[in-house]
Amino acid sequence: MLQQALIDVANVALPDSLEGLKQHLDPAWIEEALAWSGTTTIRRRRLPAEQVVWLVIGMALYRREPIERVVQLLDLALPDRKDTLMAKSAVIQARQRLPHDALGYLFTVTAAEWSARSADACRWRGLAVYGWDGTTMRVPDSPENRETFGGQSTHRGDSGYPQVRVVAAMALRSHILSAFRFADYHTGETTLARDLWDEMPDNSLAIFDRNFLIKKDFIRFESSGNKHWLSRSKSNTRWAVIERLGKDDDLVVLEVDEPGFPTTWELRAIHYKRKGFPRSTLLTSLLDPKQYPAKELVALYHERWETELGYDEVKTHLLDREEAIRSRSPEGVRQELWGIAIAYNLIRLEMERAAKEAKLPPTRISFMAALALIKDEIGRLRGERLALGTIPDRLKDLRKNLKRLVLPERRTERVYPRAVKIKMSNYPRKRPTPRRRPTK
Repeated sequence: MLQQALIDVANVALPDSLEGLKQHLDPAWIEEALAWSGTTTIRRRRLPAEQVVWLVIGMALYRREPIERVVQLLDLALPDRKDTLMAKSAVIQARQRLPHDALGYLFTVTAAEWSARSADACRWRGLAVYGWDGTTMRVPDSPENRETFGGQSTHRGDSGYPQVRVVAAMALRSHILSAFRFADYHTGETTLARDLWDEMPDNSLAIFDRNFLIKKDFIRFESSGNKHWLSRSKSNTRWAVIERLGKDDDLVVLEVDEPGFPTTWELRAIHYKRKGFPRSTLLTSLLDPKQYPAKELVALYHERWETELGYDEVKTHLLDREEAIRSRSPEGVRQELWGIAIAYNLIRLEMERAAKEAKLPPTRISFMAALALIKDEIGRLRGERLALGTIPDRLKDLRKNLKRLVLPERRTERVYPRAVKIKMSNYPRKRPTPRRRPTK
């Protein structure tokens, strides 16, 4: 009976206007995620759990629209009740019935499938290339969010908004997220990253910022399969050269002072200098200079910047440069963050398909243009009630538009040193009004 109920709901829960993104997200994955979290829809609610999953994803696509408007834009109400608008309170209650764990599970299942397939198509010398990096995201300044997530504290006082710490792993050559973790602001990036080690597949290369370079973590990572890493060295990292592999290319040994680990650790150190930058050293577990040439590794390390570009795509374009995401409760924040990660991957999958047809790398398709066209297409399809058989042709037209919005090739000679664009204001910061306790 429960199985049949899920099938009945799934048959009406996915709107035609989302067909372009739906084809990437198997309904069985949604049902599996809901079952795993203990959330099932047995009776015919106005907005069943399967629909709420798409609502949370739609909240990321339509950043400036209120949630009841998102329901209307995506045709998420059941067909027999579309003559009236959903009340905001009903939408909020529907969201509250969906635990964030269900969306987290859905992201994990889909990201593992999509990123592995994408990284496999763009290997470097037989290795799938991934990048890891961290960032922070602002959340609404409610007492619950501030207590749960915290924020930055400086001599000027507490930050204006609570913040969430985020660490993500990405298939660098397609920008598809393979793993995603978040926690309160005071949890460090390296702590969050430890949860990601096991999610890296064999025959892969992970490129890290030097902030993640912790000996015991990397040694454990190397020993868990045919997994390799590449990182810039820290200024205080010390080693002894045991063999010259080539010009500015050395086999080195580091001392390890960790209980339960070997006392020494062999690595490869590659020294190089780029115009306008100080001399740098890369450390890597790839020890064979013939199989993995130093010059190629230097170029490959700088693909790590693709993770920064991915974060920019999320914050600047997907979230429309808003100060904070919209959820005022910690549970809503967690739910919304998973929805943002899934929505980003769905857009990137459409871009990857367009790039394949254009015979170009996925990074040559404009994310901003793709997002705008996908939203326009959803809005255009919504009012037409098209037959399912006509959807593929519409999506083909969409991909033709995407192919016309190809970015020019990267100009590697350009230099953008990090600098502060504007200084902090001299005006005092507006602080939240303290909540008054009711008088007896």
